[in-house]
Amino acid sequence: MNADAIVFQSPCQLSVQSLPVRAMVPGDIEVQVEYSGISTGTERLLWDGSMPPFPGMGYPLVPGYETVGRVVRTLGDVPLAIGERVFVPGSYSFEGVHNLFGGAGQRLVVPAARVVRVNETGPQGSGADAVLLALAATAYHSVTFGGTRDPDTPPDLIVGHGVMGRLLARLTVAAGGPAPVVWETQALRQNGADGYTVLHPDDDDRKNYRAIYDVSGDAGILHKVIPRLDKGGEVVLAGFYHQDISFAYAPAFMREASIRVAAEWKRADLLAVTELVNTGRLSLDGLITHTHTPSQARDAYEVAFGDPHCLKMVLDWSH
Repeated sequence: MNADAIVFQSPCQLSVQSLPVRAMVPGDIEVQVEYSGISTGTERLLWDGSMPPFPGMGYPLVPGYETVGRVVRTLGDVPLAIGERVFVPGSYSFEGVHNLFGGAGQRLVVPAARVVRVNETGPQGSGADAVLLALAATAYHSVTFGGTRDPDTPPDLIVGHGVMGRLLARLTVAAGGPAPVVWETQALRQNGADGYTVLHPDDDDRKNYRAIYDVSGDAGILHKVIPRLDKGGEVVLAGFYHQDISFAYAPAFMREASIRVAAEWKRADLLAVTELVNTGRLSLDGLITHTHTPSQARDAYEVAFGDPHCLKMVLDWSH
């Protein structure tokens, strides 16, 4: 079987190609894709060639780890039925290319144990919005450390009001924590707050934050936020950084600052945020701002990475 897929042939070179799909083995499902999201973090680095050394890195590659589609075939004993909608966090479906992360394609073959069922009768999460589950899981993991950490203090300052920043703020409010402050330098991204406050950093003179979470990807962020910490405060690096990060020692010393790096989400995080969405505690509304078809893929990636009006770009494979 062949299926269309987005292929990065080299940095900034993209095409839609028909690629061979690997054969199914027992425990696999075949998914007909409806929507796939474009990540402005890791996927941007794959696009422009600035991704640091990464397992399996190489071109040509199929990107994407935010995919929603329907089960059209199963093999062996799997707990999913034909027609069910699932979220697929990437795949190794396509032969002859690197699958980093292999989700931006028309049809995927994946182990059933890897996907998560999308509750279409729940308050949210069905259709295109469900592509956001991976980002929500990333935000959740940054706070809970994969379920192994119960933070003494939730984020009280979040840097960046893109999709990740909004999800992290919504998760904090959903957990019953005090409403965080979010820093955003771009005026057109300062709207859309729901239960929390968005400020330009220059308009915030507070210097006693206990937990600062950066989701901006700014490699110089520690110089900006450590002076805003309370004594014993923590900075969590929850973005993805392609440059080395450094900080001035004296301000960190005076505050006895802790610096933590949040890694990629785990399946437990994905299941946790899926439950929050299904029960209506976490809203995914209003975060997808742009939708293109695969035939418009090059324009879609340029808009996703270059247009500040675009919070989240989704490719619609359903037609």
